[in-house]
Amino acid sequence: MAVVAPKNPIMEGVWAKAREGQKRIVLPEADDERTLVAAEMIEKADLGTVVLLGDKDKLNQMAKEAGASIDNIEIIDPIKADKFDEYAEKFFELRKGKVASIDDARKIVEDNLYFGTMMVKVDDADGMVAGATHTTPDVLRPAFQIIKTAPGISLVSAYFAMLVPDCQYPDLAPEEEKGFFLYADSGGIPDPSAEELADIAITTCETIENIFNAKKAYGAMLSFSTKGSASHPRVDKVINATKIANEKRPDLAIDGELQGDTALVQRVGEKKAPGSTVAGRANCLIFPDLDCGNLNYKLTQYLAKAEAYGPLLQGLDKPINDLSRGASAEDIVNVSAIVAVKAMVPYGKRD
Repeated sequence: MAVVAPKNPIMEGVWAKAREGQKRIVLPEADDERTLVAAEMIEKADLGTVVLLGDKDKLNQMAKEAGASIDNIEIIDPIKADKFDEYAEKFFELRKGKVASIDDARKIVEDNLYFGTMMVKVDDADGMVAGATHTTPDVLRPAFQIIKTAPGISLVSAYFAMLVPDCQYPDLAPEEEKGFFLYADSGGIPDPSAEELADIAITTCETIENIFNAKKAYGAMLSFSTKGSASHPRVDKVINATKIANEKRPDLAIDGELQGDTALVQRVGEKKAPGSTVAGRANCLIFPDLDCGNLNYKLTQYLAKAEAYGPLLQGLDKPINDLSRGASAEDIVNVSAIVAVKAMVPYGKRD
Protein backbone atom coordinates (compact mmCIF):
# COMPACT_ATOMS: atom_id res chain seq x y z
CA MET A 1 0.00 0.00 0.00
CA ALA A 2 1.34 3.44 -0.98
CA VAL A 3 1.97 5.94 1.77
CA VAL A 4 -0.65 8.69 1.72
CA ALA A 5 0.73 12.22 1.70
CA PRO A 6 -0.78 15.56 2.74
CA LYS A 7 -2.28 17.49 -0.17
CA ASN A 8 -1.41 21.02 0.92
CA PRO A 9 1.13 23.03 2.94
CA ILE A 10 -1.24 23.45 5.90
CA MET A 11 -1.61 19.71 6.41
CA GLU A 12 2.09 19.20 5.69
CA GLY A 13 2.74 21.33 8.76
CA VAL A 14 0.29 19.30 10.85
CA TRP A 15 1.91 16.04 9.74
CA ALA A 16 5.37 17.39 10.56
CA LYS A 17 4.23 18.26 14.10
CA ALA A 18 2.60 14.84 14.51
CA ARG A 19 5.82 13.10 13.44
CA GLU A 20 7.75 15.16 15.93
CA GLY A 21 5.36 14.39 18.80
CA GLN A 22 4.90 10.64 18.17
CA LYS A 23 1.65 10.47 20.14
CA ARG A 24 -0.37 7.31 20.82
CA ILE A 25 -3.79 7.40 19.12
CA VAL A 26 -6.50 4.82 19.75
CA LEU A 27 -8.89 3.89 16.92
CA PRO A 28 -11.81 2.00 18.49
CA GLU A 29 -13.71 1.25 15.25
CA ALA A 30 -11.24 -1.34 14.01
CA ASP A 31 -14.03 -3.58 12.72
CA ASP A 32 -14.36 -1.19 9.77
CA GLU A 33 -12.12 -1.59 6.73
CA ARG A 34 -11.40 2.16 6.52
CA THR A 35 -9.96 2.17 10.03
CA LEU A 36 -7.65 -0.75 9.27
CA VAL A 37 -6.39 0.88 6.09
CA ALA A 38 -5.93 4.18 7.94
CA ALA A 39 -3.98 2.45 10.71
CA GLU A 40 -1.47 1.12 8.20
CA MET A 41 -1.22 4.55 6.55
CA ILE A 42 -0.53 6.24 9.90
CA GLU A 43 2.15 3.69 10.73
CA LYS A 44 3.85 4.01 7.33
CA ALA A 45 3.69 7.82 7.44
CA ASP A 46 5.25 7.73 10.94
CA LEU A 47 2.56 10.00 12.38
CA GLY A 48 2.58 8.27 15.76
CA THR A 49 1.60 4.99 17.39
CA VAL A 50 -1.79 3.46 16.61
CA VAL A 51 -3.79 1.20 18.93
CA LEU A 52 -6.70 -0.75 17.45
CA LEU A 53 -9.53 -2.14 19.59
CA GLY A 54 -11.10 -5.50 18.83
CA ASP A 55 -10.50 -9.21 18.47
CA LYS A 56 -7.00 -9.74 17.08
CA ASP A 57 -7.78 -12.77 14.88
CA LYS A 58 -10.86 -11.12 13.41
CA LEU A 59 -9.07 -7.85 12.70
CA ASN A 60 -6.08 -9.57 11.09
CA GLN A 61 -8.44 -11.48 8.79
CA MET A 62 -10.35 -8.30 7.92
CA ALA A 63 -7.09 -6.47 7.22
CA LYS A 64 -5.93 -9.26 4.93
CA GLU A 65 -9.19 -9.07 2.98
CA ALA A 66 -8.83 -5.29 2.74
CA GLY A 67 -5.25 -5.55 1.51
CA ALA A 68 -3.91 -3.81 4.61
CA SER A 69 -1.03 -4.91 6.82
CA ILE A 70 -1.48 -4.37 10.56
CA ASP A 71 1.19 -6.82 11.73
CA ASN A 72 3.16 -4.11 13.54
CA ILE A 73 0.13 -2.40 15.10
CA GLU A 74 -0.97 -3.05 18.67
CA ILE A 75 -4.42 -4.59 19.02
CA ILE A 76 -6.27 -4.64 22.34
CA ASP A 77 -9.44 -6.64 22.96
CA PRO A 78 -11.19 -4.65 25.71
CA ILE A 79 -12.75 -7.65 27.44
CA LYS A 80 -9.41 -9.50 27.59
CA ALA A 81 -7.29 -6.43 28.37
CA ASP A 82 -5.00 -6.46 31.40
CA LYS A 83 -6.35 -3.07 32.46
CA PHE A 84 -10.04 -3.80 31.94
CA ASP A 85 -10.82 -4.09 35.66
CA GLU A 86 -8.81 -0.95 36.41
CA TYR A 87 -10.73 1.01 33.76
CA ALA A 88 -14.09 -0.30 35.00
CA GLU A 89 -13.29 0.68 38.59
CA LYS A 90 -12.09 4.12 37.51
CA PHE A 91 -15.21 4.64 35.41
CA PHE A 92 -17.43 3.58 38.32
CA GLU A 93 -15.63 6.10 40.53
CA LEU A 94 -16.04 8.86 37.94
CA ARG A 95 -19.74 8.10 37.48
CA LYS A 96 -20.62 7.41 41.12
CA GLY A 97 -24.30 8.12 41.57
CA LYS A 98 -24.89 7.77 37.82
CA VAL A 99 -23.89 4.10 37.43
CA ALA A 100 -25.62 1.71 39.84
CA SER A 101 -22.93 -0.93 40.35
CA ILE A 102 -19.43 -2.02 39.38
CA ASP A 103 -21.02 -4.74 37.22
CA ASP A 104 -22.89 -2.06 35.29
CA ALA A 105 -19.63 -0.13 34.91
CA ARG A 106 -17.94 -3.23 33.51
CA LYS A 107 -20.67 -3.70 30.91
CA ILE A 108 -20.32 -0.08 29.81
CA VAL A 109 -16.52 -0.20 29.56
CA GLU A 110 -16.76 -3.32 27.37
CA ASP A 111 -17.90 -0.91 24.64
CA ASN A 112 -14.95 0.09 22.46
CA LEU A 113 -15.78 3.80 22.61
CA TYR A 114 -15.87 3.80 26.41
CA PHE A 115 -12.76 1.64 26.66
CA GLY A 116 -10.86 3.92 24.26
CA THR A 117 -11.98 7.02 26.13
CA MET A 118 -10.79 5.49 29.40
CA MET A 119 -7.40 4.85 27.78
CA VAL A 120 -7.17 8.58 27.05
CA LYS A 121 -8.40 9.50 30.54
CA VAL A 122 -5.64 7.54 32.31
CA ASP A 123 -2.95 8.54 29.76
CA ASP A 124 -2.61 5.10 28.19
CA ALA A 125 -3.39 6.90 24.93
CA ASP A 126 -2.96 10.54 23.98
CA GLY A 127 -6.12 10.84 21.89
CA MET A 128 -8.95 8.96 20.21
CA VAL A 129 -10.57 9.20 16.78
CA ALA A 130 -13.99 7.64 16.14
CA GLY A 131 -17.23 8.25 14.26
CA ALA A 132 -16.73 6.32 11.03
CA THR A 133 -19.37 3.81 12.18
CA HIS A 134 -20.92 5.61 15.15
CA THR A 135 -23.09 8.71 15.42
CA THR A 136 -21.75 11.93 16.89
CA PRO A 137 -23.78 11.45 20.12
CA ASP A 138 -22.28 7.96 20.48
CA VAL A 139 -18.77 9.43 20.33
CA LEU A 140 -19.49 12.45 22.50
CA ARG A 141 -21.35 10.64 25.28
CA PRO A 142 -18.28 8.89 26.77
CA ALA A 143 -16.16 11.98 26.13
CA PHE A 144 -18.52 14.17 28.15
CA GLN A 145 -18.88 11.58 30.91
CA ILE A 146 -15.18 10.76 31.24
CA ILE A 147 -13.00 13.56 29.83
CA LYS A 148 -15.19 16.66 30.27
CA THR A 149 -14.18 20.19 29.29
CA ALA A 150 -10.76 21.78 29.69
CA PRO A 151 -10.18 24.15 32.64
CA GLY A 152 -11.60 27.57 31.87
CA ILE A 153 -13.61 26.28 28.89
CA SER A 154 -17.38 26.17 29.28
CA LEU A 155 -18.37 24.02 26.32
CA VAL A 156 -17.29 21.69 23.55
CA SER A 157 -17.74 23.03 20.04
CA ALA A 158 -16.93 21.77 16.56
CA TYR A 159 -15.09 23.40 13.70
CA PHE A 160 -14.21 22.54 10.13
CA ALA A 161 -10.79 23.25 8.67
CA MET A 162 -11.49 24.54 5.16
CA LEU A 163 -8.92 24.66 2.37
CA VAL A 164 -10.26 26.61 -0.60
CA PRO A 165 -8.23 26.15 -3.82
CA ASP A 166 -7.01 29.17 -5.82
CA CYS A 167 -8.38 31.56 -3.20
CA GLN A 168 -7.06 35.12 -2.82
CA TYR A 169 -8.69 35.70 0.57
CA PRO A 170 -8.24 36.88 3.25
CA ASP A 171 -6.71 39.80 1.34
CA LEU A 172 -4.17 40.59 4.04
CA ALA A 173 -3.17 37.01 4.91
CA PRO A 174 0.35 35.74 4.18
CA GLU A 175 0.37 34.19 0.72
CA GLU A 176 0.85 30.65 2.08
CA GLU A 177 -2.21 31.02 4.34
CA LYS A 178 -4.69 32.34 1.78
CA GLY A 179 -7.67 30.04 1.34
CA PHE A 180 -7.32 28.43 4.76
CA PHE A 181 -10.09 29.03 7.29
CA LEU A 182 -11.62 27.53 10.39
CA TYR A 183 -15.44 27.60 10.38
CA ALA A 184 -17.00 27.44 13.85
CA ASP A 185 -19.33 26.30 15.23
CA SER A 186 -20.24 24.11 12.26
CA GLY A 187 -21.25 20.89 13.96
CA GLY A 188 -21.97 21.30 17.65
CA ILE A 189 -23.99 24.03 19.40
CA PRO A 190 -27.30 24.84 17.61
CA ASP A 191 -27.93 28.30 19.08
CA PRO A 192 -25.04 29.47 21.26
CA SER A 193 -25.55 32.25 23.79
CA ALA A 194 -23.29 35.30 23.69
CA GLU A 195 -21.09 33.72 26.38
CA GLU A 196 -20.89 30.44 24.46
CA LEU A 197 -20.16 32.24 21.19
CA ALA A 198 -17.29 34.08 22.89
CA ASP A 199 -15.79 30.78 24.07
CA ILE A 200 -16.17 29.30 20.58
CA ALA A 201 -14.24 32.27 19.17
CA ILE A 202 -11.47 31.98 21.76
CA THR A 203 -10.92 28.23 21.35
CA THR A 204 -11.02 28.51 17.54
CA CYS A 205 -8.37 31.23 17.56
CA GLU A 206 -6.19 29.08 19.82
CA THR A 207 -6.72 26.11 17.52
CA ILE A 208 -5.60 27.83 14.32
CA GLU A 209 -2.36 28.97 15.94
CA ASN A 210 -1.53 25.89 18.00
CA ILE A 211 -2.56 23.11 15.64
CA PHE A 212 -2.42 24.64 12.16
CA ASN A 213 0.52 26.95 12.87
CA ALA A 214 -1.09 30.12 11.49
CA LYS A 215 1.15 33.13 12.06
CA LYS A 216 -1.73 34.85 13.87
CA ALA A 217 -5.39 34.13 14.51
CA TYR A 218 -7.97 36.66 13.35
CA GLY A 219 -11.46 35.85 14.59
CA ALA A 220 -14.42 37.42 12.80
CA MET A 221 -17.71 37.38 14.71
CA LEU A 222 -19.99 37.12 11.70
CA SER A 223 -23.42 38.68 11.30
CA PHE A 224 -25.71 40.18 8.67
CA SER A 225 -24.64 43.52 10.16
CA THR A 226 -21.30 45.33 10.26
CA LYS A 227 -20.62 47.70 13.15
CA GLY A 228 -24.22 48.73 13.70
CA SER A 229 -25.43 48.74 10.09
CA ALA A 230 -28.51 46.78 11.22
CA SER A 231 -30.41 46.48 14.47
CA HIS A 232 -31.79 43.15 15.70
CA PRO A 233 -31.55 40.92 18.79
CA ARG A 234 -29.42 38.48 16.76
CA VAL A 235 -26.97 41.28 16.04
CA ASP A 236 -26.94 42.22 19.72
CA LYS A 237 -25.90 38.67 20.60
CA VAL A 238 -22.87 38.88 18.31
CA ILE A 239 -21.92 42.32 19.65
CA ASN A 240 -22.12 41.03 23.23
CA ALA A 241 -20.14 37.90 22.34
CA THR A 242 -17.39 40.05 20.84
CA LYS A 243 -17.22 42.16 23.98
CA ILE A 244 -17.02 39.07 26.23
CA ALA A 245 -14.30 37.47 24.08
CA ASN A 246 -12.21 40.64 24.14
CA GLU A 247 -12.58 40.97 27.90
CA LYS A 248 -11.57 37.34 28.45
CA ARG A 249 -8.70 37.31 25.96
CA PRO A 250 -7.51 40.81 25.03
CA ASP A 251 -4.39 39.20 23.53
CA LEU A 252 -6.44 37.68 20.70
CA ALA A 253 -7.60 39.59 17.60
CA ILE A 254 -11.37 39.05 17.71
CA ASP A 255 -13.73 41.63 16.22
CA GLY A 256 -17.39 41.97 15.33
CA GLU A 257 -19.98 42.25 14.31
CA LEU A 258 -18.73 41.81 10.72
CA GLN A 259 -20.32 40.70 7.48
CA GLY A 260 -18.51 38.08 5.43
CA ASP A 261 -17.12 40.46 2.83
CA THR A 262 -15.90 42.84 5.53
CA ALA A 263 -14.07 39.98 7.22
CA LEU A 264 -12.25 38.88 4.07
CA VAL A 265 -11.86 41.83 1.68
CA GLN A 266 -9.53 44.71 2.54
CA ARG A 267 -11.30 47.45 0.56
CA VAL A 268 -14.68 46.48 2.02
CA GLY A 269 -13.24 46.32 5.52
CA GLU A 270 -11.66 49.76 5.20
CA LYS A 271 -15.03 51.19 4.16
CA LYS A 272 -17.37 49.34 6.53
CA ALA A 273 -15.15 48.76 9.56
CA PRO A 274 -12.28 51.27 9.55
CA GLY A 275 -9.79 50.55 12.30
CA SER A 276 -10.83 46.90 12.67
CA THR A 277 -7.94 44.58 13.55
CA VAL A 278 -9.69 41.69 11.78
CA ALA A 279 -11.38 43.09 8.64
CA GLY A 280 -9.63 41.79 5.54
CA ARG A 281 -7.62 39.34 7.65
CA ALA A 282 -10.13 36.86 9.11
CA ASN A 283 -9.04 33.22 9.13
CA CYS A 284 -11.40 32.12 11.93
CA LEU A 285 -15.00 32.62 10.81
CA ILE A 286 -17.28 32.46 13.84
CA PHE A 287 -20.90 31.94 12.84
CA PRO A 288 -23.79 33.13 15.04
CA ASP A 289 -25.52 29.74 15.04
CA LEU A 290 -25.28 26.20 13.72
CA ASP A 291 -27.59 26.89 10.76
CA CYS A 292 -25.09 29.42 9.42
CA GLY A 293 -21.99 27.42 10.26
CA ASN A 294 -23.15 24.08 8.89
CA LEU A 295 -24.71 25.48 5.72
CA ASN A 296 -21.69 27.63 4.93
CA TYR A 297 -19.16 24.84 5.30
CA LYS A 298 -21.17 22.56 3.02
CA LEU A 299 -21.71 25.30 0.42
CA THR A 300 -18.01 26.17 0.47
CA GLN A 301 -17.06 22.51 0.19
CA TYR A 302 -19.09 21.93 -2.95
CA LEU A 303 -19.33 25.31 -4.69
CA ALA A 304 -15.65 26.21 -4.16
CA LYS A 305 -14.43 22.58 -4.31
CA ALA A 306 -12.83 23.07 -0.91
CA GLU A 307 -11.27 20.37 1.23
CA ALA A 308 -13.24 20.17 4.48
CA TYR A 309 -11.69 18.46 7.52
CA GLY A 310 -14.13 17.84 10.33
CA PRO A 311 -16.18 18.11 12.37
CA LEU A 312 -13.21 18.62 14.69
CA LEU A 313 -13.92 18.98 18.39
CA GLN A 314 -12.43 21.64 20.62
CA GLY A 315 -12.86 22.35 24.31
CA LEU A 316 -12.36 18.84 25.74
CA ASP A 317 -9.64 18.45 28.34
CA LYS A 318 -8.05 15.69 26.25
CA PRO A 319 -8.39 15.15 22.51
CA ILE A 320 -11.27 12.96 21.39
CA ASN A 321 -12.49 13.53 17.87
CA ASP A 322 -15.53 12.67 15.85
CA LEU A 323 -15.59 11.70 12.16
CA SER A 324 -18.22 11.89 9.50
CA ARG A 325 -19.66 8.44 8.87
CA GLY A 326 -18.77 9.06 5.23
CA ALA A 327 -15.10 9.51 6.15
CA SER A 328 -12.45 7.90 3.96
CA ALA A 329 -9.34 6.16 5.26
CA GLU A 330 -7.39 9.29 4.30
CA ASP A 331 -9.79 11.43 6.35
CA ILE A 332 -9.11 9.23 9.38
CA VAL A 333 -5.36 9.68 8.85
CA ASN A 334 -5.62 13.47 8.68
CA VAL A 335 -7.90 13.73 11.71
CA SER A 336 -5.57 11.42 13.64
CA ALA A 337 -2.68 13.75 12.81
CA ILE A 338 -4.71 16.74 14.03
CA VAL A 339 -5.59 14.90 17.26
CA ALA A 340 -1.93 14.01 17.78
CA VAL A 341 -0.93 17.67 17.49
CA LYS A 342 -3.77 18.75 19.80
CA ALA A 343 -2.41 16.37 22.42
CA MET A 344 0.85 18.34 22.33
CA VAL A 345 -0.63 21.77 23.13
CA PRO A 346 -3.15 22.26 25.97
CA TYR A 347 -5.59 25.16 25.81
CA GLY A 348 -4.14 28.52 26.70
CA LYS A 349 -0.59 27.59 25.64
CA ARG A 350 1.01 29.50 22.78
CA ASP A 351 3.68 28.19 20.44
